[in-house]
Amino acid sequence: MKERNASRRPQMNFLKMDMTQMEFPDASFQVVLDKGTLDAVLTDEEEKTLHQVDRMLAEVGRVLQGRETEWLFGMEEGRKQLAASAGFRRLITVALHRGQRYEGMDSIQAELSARVMELAPAGMPAQQQVPFLSVGGDIGVRTVQHQDCSPLSGSYVVEDVQGDDKHYFRRLIFLSNRNVVQSEARLLKDVSHRAQKKRKKDRKKQRPADAPEDLPTAPGQSIDKSYLCCEHHKAMVAGLALLRNPELLLETPLALLVVGLGGGSLPLFVHDHFPKSCIDAVEIDPSMLEVASRWFGFSQSDRMKVHIADGLDYITSLAGREGTAPHYNVIMFDVDSKDPTLGMSCPPPAFVDQPFLQKVKSILTPEGVFILNLVCRDLGLKDSVLTGLKAVFPLLYVRRIEGEVNEILFCQLHPEQKLATPELLEMAQALEQTLRKPGKGWDDTYILSDMLKTVKIV
Repeated sequence: MKERNASRRPQMNFLKMDMTQMEFPDASFQVVLDKGTLDAVLTDEEEKTLHQVDRMLAEVGRVLQGRETEWLFGMEEGRKQLAASAGFRRLITVALHRGQRYEGMDSIQAELSARVMELAPAGMPAQQQVPFLSVGGDIGVRTVQHQDCSPLSGSYVVEDVQGDDKHYFRRLIFLSNRNVVQSEARLLKDVSHRAQKKRKKDRKKQRPADAPEDLPTAPGQSIDKSYLCCEHHKAMVAGLALLRNPELLLETPLALLVVGLGGGSLPLFVHDHFPKSCIDAVEIDPSMLEVASRWFGFSQSDRMKVHIADGLDYITSLAGREGTAPHYNVIMFDVDSKDPTLGMSCPPPAFVDQPFLQKVKSILTPEGVFILNLVCRDLGLKDSVLTGLKAVFPLLYVRRIEGEVNEILFCQLHPEQKLATPELLEMAQALEQTLRKPGKGWDDTYILSDMLKTVKIV
């Protein structure tokens, strides 16, 4: 085979190897193609034969590269949690790939049905219906606006999608974790788009009634900056009600540190709704600043500064300035981990180490609030994080995001700052009443007090 293909396929390697004990390093391949080997080996259902097949498939799983390294799929605890949440005895997971065309859920189901039934348990009735469950909104209207690769974040795409309510949304997706929306913003139809609608009236009549409308065309200029798409961002902003006299925050100088920029929706919302706020945003990846500015309507100003730096180094540097260190009323962590094998994807573990938390404490005002977006599926690890936080910040509120793994932690320095739920809700209502100004954009579905109703003290 080597001699026959030496000239025609010089980059193809032919190796003699035991399929049950391959010599390749872990995660060597993106695809493993079996050219009839399984059929040749699985000649009967005797225990010895099945053991040989298991050895072969174990090797295949070992060398494949992909999402199997993530905690939810690659760790025993993760697989147990996934199976338990699905509610079925046997579960198959299927991912849809960007760059391929899918006509819809029906066509996907038709393509998979035969293969699914091959994996059905023995004795299952022939007419038994196997339910197909969908995760994410990959079936529908999607337009990729931009695609690139960052040395730090890897490959990413910016895409516009149509939501259930016919609104369009712009999303930032890291392809290393393609099932998670990194940043999201709602799009508005700009003036040029509305003018085009009249000219396209005749063509629109020829379209099917359920065909999607055209997407807004101008990047950045079409972003609805008054709308927060992410529930955890809504909860983080609601946490400002923990500050003293929240009804006066619009007239009070407010210093904020936000670690993790993404599309910039969180710092941009605070900047636009709190006119006396000054925000330092820290982002390790310069590509994200470019994405936020070009595609998500983000811009810097005299009250909004972006620092391209590692959040760990930036805070360590500030804390080391002792008497000259700035003090923030609010510190927010919304930063993801690049290691998918950990049970905690937000923040990276180093951000919740006690020595580092002491540095965070040193640059927070005595009555300030430290707000952390925690995404941790490993229950043991989460308990450890909460214990470490309480050792530095004695007053700790937790707000779980319904339907998500996210939990928002509100940390304060003094236990006497503790608020009972009715008092906390009253302060949130006072803050919202101040923010809802005539002529100022506000999402009517965003009720600050609702964001804090389920808050619990740890």
